[in-house]
Amino acid sequence: MIEAPPINYIPIFLFILASIVFGVGTLVISYFVQPRVYNKEKLTTYECGSEPISDARMPFPVRYYIIAMLFVIFDIEIAFLYPWAVAFNKLGLFGLIEMVIFIALFLIGYIYAWRKGGLEWD
Repeated sequence: MIEAPPINYIPIFLFILASIVFGVGTLVISYFVQPRVYNKEKLTTYECGSEPISDARMPFPVRYYIIAMLFVIFDIEIAFLYPWAVAFNKLGLFGLIEMVIFIALFLIGYIYAWRKGGLEWD
């Protein structure tokens, strides 16, 4: 005999069903309403703002990737401020001193990247 699922799992099944319907529905709708106008420019290869017009073995500038990595690193460091802000009253003076040290190290890293030219796009 097959037992019926507990009543507590019905919202989970409904959420999974709604997720599947939403995902498949948006794909089907976008297939029917998308523009189907193709031209030469739309079908060309595009990489990091420069058109590939030379040999494939040419040196590729890595400036874009350096800036992206710096953004991710600084963004992750700033994300540590949110838990600290939430628990600020519980941490007291010790937490404040630790965050001042953290922000000082963050600023030293930022100034270092700035002086080395890591934040310049040219």
